[in-house]
Amino acid sequence: MWEPQLAALTRDHRVLRWDLPGHGGSLPASAPGVSVAALANQVVRLADEQGWDRFAYAGISLGGAVGLELAVRHPGRLVSLAVLCSSAYFGAPDTWRERAATVLAEGTESLVAGRPGVWFAPGFERTPLGAALVDDLRAADDKSYAACCSAVADHDLRAELAAVRGVPTLVVAGRDDPATPPSPHARTIADGIAGTSLAEIAGARHLANVERPAPVLAALLGHLEATARTVGDAARHGAGMAVRRAVLGDQHVDRAVARTTAFTAPFQDFITRYAWGEIWTRPGLDRRTRSCVTLTALVAGGHHDELAMHVRAAVRIGLSREEIREVLLQSAVYCGVPAANKAFAIADDVLSEHP
Repeated sequence: MWEPQLAALTRDHRVLRWDLPGHGGSLPASAPGVSVAALANQVVRLADEQGWDRFAYAGISLGGAVGLELAVRHPGRLVSLAVLCSSAYFGAPDTWRERAATVLAEGTESLVAGRPGVWFAPGFERTPLGAALVDDLRAADDKSYAACCSAVADHDLRAELAAVRGVPTLVVAGRDDPATPPSPHARTIADGIAGTSLAEIAGARHLANVERPAPVLAALLGHLEATARTVGDAARHGAGMAVRRAVLGDQHVDRAVARTTAFTAPFQDFITRYAWGEIWTRPGLDRRTRSCVTLTALVAGGHHDELAMHVRAAVRIGLSREEIREVLLQSAVYCGVPAANKAFAIADDVLSEHP
């Protein structure tokens, strides 16, 4: 199913694909019924086996419904979610139960003739990938396929979508999809989960990523890259805040946070992520050395308020009065005597607070 996107995705991501029960390489369903919740739990177990606390998930059709279940029941495990040609509610349960009964009576072969025109435009089934997908349907375990139909029949998350928070979500719809048309299926998801992006792929039916691989890949990569930036920024902010507190002290940082306004908030976020989260966290220099470099730079720039703050920080992280004096003497040679004269006065005032 994901063959058209696999090479591009694996350039920058580790990719784990999984099969529905009784499909592909997966074992047949071990019980008469299969639920979407049980499939989502299986995905969590697969992630646990890989040692992944959090992961990005993408699924198409029933696989997309599993993604919605993950977002509702296991939101903390998801970095992001992409739902393709899927639904929070696939329609009248009786329709799916009738399909299950047909497959149990006549096998999955009874469905093959109707897939062209639903999965993709007629004629696509004669391409190598189209033919392989139709063959996969033929080869699926009948009882497992029927169990999956039952899972679809019982699936209804419409009332729970609004509770999803903190899961960046992309919904992709095939504009010509007769199984889960954009309205109401994709738009119900997009409207239900706050902040969701919706991409409709022209000329695509139910297996949009197979029929129109390039635009689906572009949407998916854009979503993954945007999420990675957001997650990376959050991680840098968290790491930066921890170092900022360790170097400057909780009282100083708490005062800075308390003084933050809507106007200054972007700057506070910037210095926390950039100065403290990217530079002070680098392993190439220890904090004592970074403190010495910072003091010298502040003397050279005449940044007197910042210099007082970083003299206090130098004491916090273990520089002695003698070491701070040596830094200022070195600065006198390379930054100028007037600059060092002012720096000594500032440092003397600060160090008097720490006898």
